[in-house]
Order: sequence, then structure tokens, then C-alpha cells
Amino acid sequence: MLKKIVIFGVGLIGSSFALALRKANAVEQIVGVGRTQTSLLRAKELGIIDVISTSIEESLKNADLVLLAVPVAQTEAMLAAIKPYLQKQTVVTDAGSIKGEVVLAARRALGEKIGQFVPGHPIAGLEATGPDAAIASLYVAKKVVLTALPENSVEQIAVVAQAWQQCGAIVHELTPENHDAVFAAVSHLPHLLAYALVDDIANKPNADLLFQYAASGFRDFTRIAASSPEMWRDISLTNQTAILAELDAYIAQLTRFRAQLAAGDGDAMYAMFSNAQRARQNWQRSIETAEIQPKQDSDK
Repeated sequence: MLKKIVIFGVGLIGSSFALALRKANAVEQIVGVGRTQTSLLRAKELGIIDVISTSIEESLKNADLVLLAVPVAQTEAMLAAIKPYLQKQTVVTDAGSIKGEVVLAARRALGEKIGQFVPGHPIAGLEATGPDAAIASLYVAKKVVLTALPENSVEQIAVVAQAWQQCGAIVHELTPENHDAVFAAVSHLPHLLAYALVDDIANKPNADLLFQYAASGFRDFTRIAASSPEMWRDISLTNQTAILAELDAYIAQLTRFRAQLAAGDGDAMYAMFSNAQRARQNWQRSIETAEIQPKQDSDK
């Protein structure tokens, strides 16, 4: 049982974390800190948080765990603001999709207190934002990656891991470098492709006509383009090197496909389509057999 947790950022990720812990009876008090009073008031109205805090010093008193659920570009400033009031028993974690730059920012901001920061990344989300989008079951059977630091103690890592496990998540560990390379390929690149396609369609002179006939394939491929532009701007800039490498590889793949299409090389195109189909089907089967399927639970 965590006596007190503090959540910086009561959007989808932070609020769902709070709801999940509350549903599991794993926390006594949840304190919310945020940029906008409107979101904090709404989170309290929905029963997501118990207390709205305008004082970092007061919010951190006797806190067991702090979650930074804010855009990654804000991480360093948040940690610097937290440091003077960070008590020895408090563990801090984050939910950012980038880990290399976050770790560097944490080292600059926290200095000798860096061991109290355990970087994390929940692999779950929706295109919806804000406390109204929060779902207690968001993390059930979803992966959470921890990129523990050499300075972290076993006990500090366990505090974060157990909190996520109480939310129903499956905890994995990677190095920050491996994390950023992996997610540049399977998360960051797909988001950028979705944004680019929708932006391309929206800028065409016949955009209204195109959107009128866009159906389920377009909807499924571009769902993630409804995500937060601020968040994805920050992710793109902070994982620039790895994303550029993935973009280059994808452009090369498109160039090969264009050449096949221009040459009418149906055999080469069929081989690529078939390989992709097999890989996609194998991936889907591996998810279905390796992980517990989330319960159908829409509790808010």
C-alpha cells in the first residue's frame, strides 16, 4: 500500500495510473499537480485525485512515489523544481516515450539525487486526452518498460515496478539506448507516418472529397494522428537520431517499392506483401498467446 503518490500531469496517462491504483486499493492518497487548474478540478471532480496542490514542497511531503506524466520537454524543469523538496524515501518515475534524453535531463536536474529517479514508459494509450479520457483498465496486460539506472537500488526499482503491476501491467526492462532504438521503429515512426499522411491529404485541393470517401483502412492507419501534437513534437526532437535512421530505412523501402511498381514487377511486390502479412500475423499471434488478454472494463 502506497500511502501517498503525487502525479504531475492529470491527462490520460497520469489519471489512468491514479484510477488503476485506486481500483486496486493500492494507495491511500493521490495528489495532483498540473499546468491548468481546469484539468485538476476536473480530475478531482471525477475522483481521480484527492488533493489539488499548488505547492511542490507541500505535495512532496511524505510522498512514496511521484509520477511525471508530462511532455518529455518539460521533464528537466519538473525534476529541477522537485529536487529541493525530494525526501529520501520518495521515488520518482516518468511516463515519457523517450529515455536517453530524459536520463540526461534527470542527471542534470537531480545531481546527487539521481538514484531516486527510475525512468519508465507505459506502452499504452489512446488518442483521447485529459482526465475525462482516463480508464482504470488502460494498463491491464500492457507492457511497461523500466530503464533502471546504475544508481537505482533494488528497493527503488521495486517501488515503481510494483505500482505498475498493481495497475495490471507487465513490467519489462531495457537500457535507455535500446529502448529509444526499439521505439523509434515500432512507435515513433508509425506516428510520424500517420501524421504525414493526414497532413498530405488535408493539404490537397480536393481534401474534402478525399476525406468523404476515406473508410476503415484510412481510419485504422491514421488513428494515432489524433494524438497530442505537443507530445509528438517533443518525442521527435528528443529521439531525433534514432528516428532519422528509421525514416531513412523506410524511405529506402518505399523507393524499392516505387521501382517495383513502376516496372510492373508483380512478383517482387507480391513477395513483399506476403512477407509483411506473415510477419503481421505472427506478431498478432505472439501477443495473443504470450500475454493475458485485458478484461473488458470501461470503469472510469
